[in-house]
Amino acid sequence: MFNRTIAIVLIVALAAGLGLLVSQRFFGAREATGPELQTVRLFPQPRVLPPYSLQQSDGTQLVPGELKGHWTLVFLGFTFCPDVCPTTLTELAQAQKQWESIPEPTRPRILFVSADPERDTPDRIGEYAHAFHRDTLAATADIPALENFARSLSLVFAKVPAPAGAPADQYTIDHSATIALLDPQGRMAGVIQPPLQPKAIAADLIALTKAPGR
Repeated sequence: MFNRTIAIVLIVALAAGLGLLVSQRFFGAREATGPELQTVRLFPQPRVLPPYSLQQSDGTQLVPGELKGHWTLVFLGFTFCPDVCPTTLTELAQAQKQWESIPEPTRPRILFVSADPERDTPDRIGEYAHAFHRDTLAATADIPALENFARSLSLVFAKVPAPAGAPADQYTIDHSATIALLDPQGRMAGVIQPPLQPKAIAADLIALTKAPGR
């Protein structure tokens, strides 16, 4: 039977997608002075994020200022994810390898945010993320903080209880597969929609990093 929680997640995700479509239709493409992009979809105007605080895998707090200076791709998931998360992080790692030569102060970054703080401890998410690429950042928070952060990025997630008869800890997490893009000022600047194209992602992020005034 179709789970009501899944239905809510799909409705919210559809609404976010429609909002992006309307924005693109009414405001048009970004100024022609920007680099030509293959897979990144930039918003006409970046969106300032509300305050947030996540706990990184090294125990430090991730606050808005920590993400400034870099283009950052944010992916929401969980370490017990059987398919989407490992596939996505593998593809993002392929892109990361292509921009490793960019100096660290401006090198694009990947941020994996776990929406499963009940099972995903900071140590666990760090080991998980670094298994795909050593530079991947990992963070999580309590559910209210995660909900606020996800909402600010037009991402959604929801806990789906374990099937009848299964242990309670065998639940799963439904979550957005869209990747949010933050600009060097820490604002939400665009999105990348699946299916992912690692070479195109790398080319776009390299172009954005090299673009003047960014």
